[in-house]
Amino acid sequence: MAASAHRGDSSRFRENTLPAIRSAIRSGAEFVEIDVRVTSDGAVVVLHDPTLERLWGVPEPVAEVALDRIRLLGDRDDRPPLLSEVLELFGDTASTLLVDMDAPELAAPAFAVVAASGVEVAWCGDIEGMRTIRSLDPTARIWMPWDAPRAPRPDEIAELAPECINTEVVAMTPELVEQIHGLGCTVTVWTVDDEWTMRWVARMGVDTVTTNRLTRLQETIADEQAGTADAGAALDVERAMMVARELGTWAIDYTSSTDPGTVSTKKDGADLVTEVDVAVERHVREIVGLHFPDHDFVGEEMGGEARPGVPCWYLDPVDGTANFANGVPWTAFSLALVIDREPIVGVVGDPWRKELFEAARGRGAFRNGERLALAQAPADENALIGKIVSTELANHRPWPGMLEFLERLGDRYCTMRVMGSGTMTLLGVAAGRGVGAVIGRFGPEDHLAAALIVAEAGGVVLDEQGEPTLFPTGGGILSATPAAAGIISELWAEARAANPGS
Repeated sequence: MAASAHRGDSSRFRENTLPAIRSAIRSGAEFVEIDVRVTSDGAVVVLHDPTLERLWGVPEPVAEVALDRIRLLGDRDDRPPLLSEVLELFGDTASTLLVDMDAPELAAPAFAVVAASGVEVAWCGDIEGMRTIRSLDPTARIWMPWDAPRAPRPDEIAELAPECINTEVVAMTPELVEQIHGLGCTVTVWTVDDEWTMRWVARMGVDTVTTNRLTRLQETIADEQAGTADAGAALDVERAMMVARELGTWAIDYTSSTDPGTVSTKKDGADLVTEVDVAVERHVREIVGLHFPDHDFVGEEMGGEARPGVPCWYLDPVDGTANFANGVPWTAFSLALVIDREPIVGVVGDPWRKELFEAARGRGAFRNGERLALAQAPADENALIGKIVSTELANHRPWPGMLEFLERLGDRYCTMRVMGSGTMTLLGVAAGRGVGAVIGRFGPEDHLAAALIVAEAGGVVLDEQGEPTLFPTGGGILSATPAAAGIISELWAEARAANPGS
């Protein structure tokens, strides 16, 4: 398996700069991927973003800035280089420059610079840009972009005649690798930065991996080739974690950028479903089915059934649909993998704060890659003073005992919040948003992922009887900090006992 250094050795040097590219070449990357832009006066420079703001603090589009201004950024070496300067580094190396572009109008100017240099490169990116490259050079090495969960048909690759099919890692399966190889093409996946996913794609026969972590990838490749890797026992869980993580990231982007569309009702006028709910669940089912065809699946919108001894995925594509349909930015994507009522993997995506929460059993909880760890303080009768405990309505009405629970919290100078997403409410403890949460009726699609994340972050998860569990057999569920869990559970029990409808 080969390594493609994403924007150079970007974990060690500023991306798309000469130091990053030199380092990738010295490190022996088979491919060094860079991005191109064109300045207002027609110079082809190496930059990823359409503006200079993220890396260089200049909030102007590259296309509206002349080269002489760009040359003033950074210093002589650490600044946006010309494509011609980058090409000079590849005259006598084993590495191949991979030129990426996200717009078709970049293809012809970039090709002219490459042709003048005499350096052989490979090309990837915008499909129309690749068509331009092919029209300019019948022998060009093209990596064809592909985002469908199936291999392209021969007629779909005939025009570009690519050497490689370049796709997101989440869509990849061993069967897809075999089918693409059958077309006479190699397979590249992007962008893979964690060791377990690197091992997984290596074992399924992927040819090239694009990464921001070049050294990690090269060490992993060496381990796999030497047969010294010891990750086999954990591979399935890591694969599940990778798929869940990628789907959560996708759902964050999709939900936050898509109109709800038609809003329909289910059981009653307050139980809503949008076109986005259905579209997200359909996509997640398709991807999970590709990777794990023998697993069960239970979804909020399309149902399903879990069988004993069979891994089962539980999904709520948009938890907090009423919020989403009414323009309130407080919803969540919830996906969990469970075996016999034991959560193994959980992911929660917050589309509005761009936060991805994840946990695997026994391995801790993380928010956007940063570990979550709650303080392990002892139980405290005064833990609620000045704090927040969250809950949710039972659809559109208070759950039995909820108003009594509100009164008891108030007696302890604690405020209740009702925000409209059970996933986010239960998860809030792990995120540091309040000391506890109570949900009147547990639903695995909504709550399993959040429960696992809270537990792995060091929080407490209990059922109505005050027993530790991540998958209650009935009734509600509670999450809390260690200091507050006991008193919240006690007040919850008192509130239910005081309400004859409990």
